[in-house]
Order: sequence, then structure tokens, then C-alpha cells
Amino acid sequence: MKTNDVTAERGSGIRRLGRRGRSAGAVLGALALAGTLGACGGESLEESAGGTSGSGKGSLVVGAAGFTESKVLAELYAQVLADAGYGTTVRTVENRELYEPSLEKGEIDVVPEYAATLAEFLNAKVNGPKAPEEKPVASSDVTATVTALKKLAEPRGLKVLPAGEAVDQNAFAVTREFADKNKLKTLSDLGRSGLKVRIAAGDECTVRPFCAPGLKSVYGIDVAGIDPKGVGTPQSKQAVKDGTDQMMLTTTTDATLDAFGLVLLGDDKKLQNADNVLPVVNARDAGAAEIATALGKITKTLTTADLVELNRKVDAERAKPTDVAKGYLEEKGLIGK
Repeated sequence: MKTNDVTAERGSGIRRLGRRGRSAGAVLGALALAGTLGACGGESLEESAGGTSGSGKGSLVVGAAGFTESKVLAELYAQVLADAGYGTTVRTVENRELYEPSLEKGEIDVVPEYAATLAEFLNAKVNGPKAPEEKPVASSDVTATVTALKKLAEPRGLKVLPAGEAVDQNAFAVTREFADKNKLKTLSDLGRSGLKVRIAAGDECTVRPFCAPGLKSVYGIDVAGIDPKGVGTPQSKQAVKDGTDQMMLTTTTDATLDAFGLVLLGDDKKLQNADNVLPVVNARDAGAAEIATALGKITKTLTTADLVELNRKVDAERAKPTDVAKGYLEEKGLIGK
């Protein structure tokens, strides 16, 4: 649901173009879907109790979108808040079009978010569906992006907490063999090589500025064509592994690249927007400094590599997000054992 990014469609760890709700249709859908949250019942909403109860500090509902990474992040948030003395429940709502209005209403208190994606989602919601393309507010500068996000979020009763190092944004992968043979570590290296590449991606890659047009204009990469096998799908990975395609569009936290012998090329000229992970809370119900302090422990500790490993444990090892989150927090000393 990004304007310049790929949209979350995970559970499988895979995303599609338009990720995390920035497209015009997604934003218009938000208005229609917001009123249906209560009626969706078990189809789009599931809850799991966690943390403590009866602590005297009250209870908090932590929202999660319907893909692995969001569920793990929500568990991290819930467990660190429980350790701080709050009763916590994790509520999984399939997409941002549904959970963002719930966050504004206070039906959800806290959600893990992505700076650039949420900024453009709110940009479209406030300024119209064409705003993210005609007047984008997100960029590769995380400070500027978070500042823009706050301006859009605060009037809606949302408090944006600081962003961390962990980032989940669009990325391009090639085989390790292809990278070694051609001495490629970055997208600039690929541009300088003069090699033609066919890209496995969503079909929107032909027109989206972060994809083929950006690779050509920013990096001088010779894009020979787009193979519409999807963003980060097993089919795309297999096509690159087999040599049918030379590169694929995925994300920086894709946990299955190693299994296909793939590596990411660095976005050294910062084509992609700053989708750093950060907590967003309902200012009225969860705006307390103590809550921000607890969540800040995760923000300051979590890295992109950590996210990859957490995703891998859930998607490849079939571990439960609750257990993966607990193990990480205990390992890092962020909660008591």
C-alpha cells in the first residue's frame, strides 16, 4: 500500500504493489470499510490475550495487520507493555483501511506502523486519492517523513512515536552467483555494469516511480522487461534462481531470500521511501509518557536484520509470533524472564 512502495499482503510474507493501503482505491475503501469493522467479526478480526491483567494501569489493545511481520511487531509491543504493568490484547485486523479508523476511535490503542506508508495513506485520506502521486509527503529522508506524518496524524487524535533503525521497504534481489560474477553490491553497480535485466515483479512495476522508471532514471539500469510474477512471491524468486529473470522486487525484510540463493542490492542513492518502523498510538487513551518509554525500548533495539530473523522463525520454522516475540525480548533484556 505504498505510492512508492509495495503493499502488505503478508501472512505469506509477500506483498503486492500498492502495499499497505496507499492506492486511490484503498483510501476510498477506507471510508466504506471503516463502518464495517464491527460487522466483520471473525473474518477479519481475531484477538489473543497477552500480558497482565488487573495491574491497575488499565488495558491496551494492540493492533496488527494480517501479515507475519505486523503480527510479530504487535506481540513485541504487547509484551513489553505487559512487562510495564498494562493488561494487553493483540487484535489482528486484516488491513490498514480497517484498523486505522479503529485507532482514531480508540477501539485500538497502539499499532506498529511504517513511516512513509502511513504518511501517504493519511495524505490520501486528508487531501484526496491523487495526493500521494501529485503531492507526496514521504521521501527517503526519515526525519522529514516522520515530521510530515505527525502533521497529518495529530489532528486525527494520533500520536506518532519516534522511528527506529528497522526499515521494511522495497528492495531488489539477484542471485548470489550473478552478484559475485558481475561484482554487484549496489544498484549503482548494476547500472554501471550495463547489464540488461528482466525484473520479476508486479505488473505495476512498469509505471511506478520506485520500480522500473526509478531504476532507469536514478541508477541508469537497463530494464529489458517486467515479468509479472508478483512482488516477493516464490514464483518470482524461482524465476530469478533459474535465470529466467535476472532481478526481482521484494522487501528488505524478506526472510526467504537465502533459501533461493538470492541477495539484495543496496539502494545507495535512496530511491525508496523511508518506511522505518515506529509505534502510533491513540493520543487520548495511550499517549502517556510511560507507554512511549516502554515502546521506545523496542524501537531503539530492533534492527532490519532482527526483523528478517523474526519473520524467518515464523514463516520458515512455523513458530508462533507470541513465542518468537517473547524469545527476542528476553534475549535482549527488554522484559523479565
